[in-house]
Amino acid sequence: MKVFKYPARSEWESLIRRPALDVSNLFGVVQTVLNEIKGEGDIAVKRYGEKFDKVLLPSLQVSEEETDEACNLVSDELKQAILTAKNNIEKFHASQRFTGQKVETAPGVVCWQKAVPVEKVGLYIPGGTAPLFSTVLMLAVPARIAGCEEIILCTPPNREGKVHPAILFAAKTAGVDKIYKAGGIQAIGAMAYGTASIPKVYKIFGPGNQYVTAAKQLVALKDVAIDMPAGPSEVEVIADETANPAFIAADFLSQAEHGTDSQSVLVTTAESIVIDVMQAIDEQLAELPRREIIAQALENSRIIVLKDNREAIDFTNLYAPEHLIIQAKDYICISEQIKNAGSVFLGAYTPESAGDYASGTNHTLPTNGYAKAYSGVNLDSFIKKITFQEITPEGIKQLGDVIRVMASHEALDAHRNAVTVRLETV
Repeated sequence: MKVFKYPARSEWESLIRRPALDVSNLFGVVQTVLNEIKGEGDIAVKRYGEKFDKVLLPSLQVSEEETDEACNLVSDELKQAILTAKNNIEKFHASQRFTGQKVETAPGVVCWQKAVPVEKVGLYIPGGTAPLFSTVLMLAVPARIAGCEEIILCTPPNREGKVHPAILFAAKTAGVDKIYKAGGIQAIGAMAYGTASIPKVYKIFGPGNQYVTAAKQLVALKDVAIDMPAGPSEVEVIADETANPAFIAADFLSQAEHGTDSQSVLVTTAESIVIDVMQAIDEQLAELPRREIIAQALENSRIIVLKDNREAIDFTNLYAPEHLIIQAKDYICISEQIKNAGSVFLGAYTPESAGDYASGTNHTLPTNGYAKAYSGVNLDSFIKKITFQEITPEGIKQLGDVIRVMASHEALDAHRNAVTVRLETV
């Protein structure tokens, strides 16, 4: 991990670079798999499942018996934790419900919006080194609140053809309709195109590796909507001399254990805490079971010392972190000036892991600088807004000539005529 002391603003562009891979070089391979899924359906999904997950499945769908059996394997302690997290996520996302109002924009001209759920959504939950049952809650709970009619979930099985019990318990608890044993490119293709077993959806949500990311980008070109561009996970900590070095180290390491391509960044106005933070990282790392993964992620990480809060804020808005933790005495003032971040964690006792699991906010967030333009997943992610308008005879008389003048100047005479024929009757 490198330390950069008082870099000039001209150097900041190089300091905000992520370790993210350019997935465009995978498009050829990924498109080939997608084409086979589109053409062969379940047969190709099972073939690639055997190739990548090392198991040939007789059936892709998880049965109710499998789910019930898996739920019995989840400890009461974990069940209660999942239920508590689900309730908090539910409260926060339910508060985001849209209430449209009718607006009379001119006499006799009334316009309004109606929120309508996306009817069919697909959730992708990665397998790999950690069972992300928390992501099931983050996606399925708001989908259910939004009123999506069909919520399906794809996740890779283990080599015994089983899905992790906690994923199945979370899915059942959150209201997922159907669960399928499919991972990687084949899962994204199946949800985008539909197969005999896996229904086509209208929007796909969820994180994944570089192949999943490439697959989502390709199917989004014309077949299905996706939640957002995604890349390796990241955290930035803003800290001053009042920050606790052990807390900063813990946040660094918790982010780094997501994967070798994760990134942790400390931006501090207090050079005096740097050595203590690095020492705390070394001490805590030695006790962690995923230390080999974390150590590689720390190679992508950095500590940046800046001269004042103004620079720290400006650098942060340029970096646009997925997660931002502010451990500084004036954290509220700093937070009010943050324009680009996925989710912000305020004060010494608000770790990023709270948002990952149980505080109620969503952990599916824009990475790789996309927080400059994208929100994290929220209730609106599962909703479309349809506009309505109603014009009375008095309204068309009031507004008609405005429409006709504008249509004439755009040389769209049929548009003008659609108003003229009505004006002749009122």
